[in-house]
Amino acid sequence: MTISEAVQKAKKCLEENHVPDYSADALSLLQFVCGIDRARYYACGGEALPDADRYLDAVRIRASRVPLQQIMGETYFFGLRFVVTEDVLCPRIETELLVEEALKRLSPGNRFLDLCTGSGCIAVSLLNANPELTGCGCDLSKKALSIAFQNAALHGVSDRLVLRCGNLFDAVSGTYDMIVSNPPYIASDVIETLMEEVKCHEPRMALDGGEDGLSFYRRILKDAGKHLKEEGWLIVETGYDQGDAVRSIFIDHGYGEVRVMQDLAGRDRIVLGCRGV
Repeated sequence: MTISEAVQKAKKCLEENHVPDYSADALSLLQFVCGIDRARYYACGGEALPDADRYLDAVRIRASRVPLQQIMGETYFFGLRFVVTEDVLCPRIETELLVEEALKRLSPGNRFLDLCTGSGCIAVSLLNANPELTGCGCDLSKKALSIAFQNAALHGVSDRLVLRCGNLFDAVSGTYDMIVSNPPYIASDVIETLMEEVKCHEPRMALDGGEDGLSFYRRILKDAGKHLKEEGWLIVETGYDQGDAVRSIFIDHGYGEVRVMQDLAGRDRIVLGCRGV
């Protein structure tokens, strides 16, 4: 089987199984499994593909709607490579806005807390961008924390990141200059309507935000003041239609300078506020 024949077979398989971006995924798997990038594919498509069986096995796994990032065991976020497995959410580009806004408000020597740290993509990105920061990442999942530890080591920030296992603030002590979080925010009854890659292959505990999707925001705002310094910032990611509701929760708990910010697609994505202002 030639390279072109294998890729055409892969595209057909993925398309028939309703995989989004099936053409791009077929080529990504070709590079991952066989080391053949797009340039070589277009230039040498008539050559034989020795690893055709292994390549098509990977394609069939993707056709079952396992996320591409989990098959490859990695993804990129904020310009960095991150290890991912079925135990963590795949980092998404929209979350980069949270990192950008956090960096604008963090100063050298500051310490931050990352609640629901998951893969550690937020905490590791912050530490990598500013070598004078220290942080703490908390998650209820020990498996997720194992992945966060790997990612911290991968980027050489392990010595500046403490990882704790606990339910939100349960394992947290002391105060921080900033608290960031990308908590579960999908309403419970909406999860079954999500694409198969998400509802079947990403950890439900990282998705389920309770009956209205706002449960974690209420819990975070209830206790954040005990661990956030005066004039410290709280920054959270939200669902596309939750900005106003989360903003109200911030205001109800006395936060000032509360803003809802949109991602590049113009959808609500983060809410931030300053304590005691």
